[in-house]
Amino acid sequence: MNDITIRRMTLEDAKDVWAIESATFPTPWSLRDFEHEMSANPCARYLVAIKQGAIIGFAGIHIILDEGHITNIAVTAAERGNGYGKALTRALLQYAANLGVQYVTLEVRENNETAKSLYRSLGFIKVGIRKKYYENQTDAHIMVTDKMPPPDPEFTEAETVFEDDQNSI
Repeated sequence: MNDITIRRMTLEDAKDVWAIESATFPTPWSLRDFEHEMSANPCARYLVAIKQGAIIGFAGIHIILDEGHITNIAVTAAERGNGYGKALTRALLQYAANLGVQYVTLEVRENNETAKSLYRSLGFIKVGIRKKYYENQTDAHIMVTDKMPPPDPEFTEAETVFEDDQNSI
């Protein structure tokens, strides 16, 4: 995947990400949803994939303590099938591991065999079903993995909270 760069999403990326979301999902998030994720949700972390200066995909996760929940992953129709979704998901799992996440959950449409295959290839297993989860009454498969990559010891970001060893009990 040397032809793409994966980086942290910014508020300025929201319109491009929303365009991909809108073209991908039958009930997409709104632009306002993405703007909120970038500006007001301290649990949200999103990555974007850039190819030749344009955003071609994105992946998001909500992180609470040692748990991550993938919110959405999408790649433009023109770039699907090139491994970018897998690269984004791997990068998202690495990012989560760097923040101390021990396991990740997600929901995926029961009939989305491509996505389910991708998730299985990254160590996710099906653990349940959410009946009529989507607006069109489609069931969701609940998947989880604890096969996280080792954290990068050099990783840091401004929002990362570190325990103060001197004040710990």
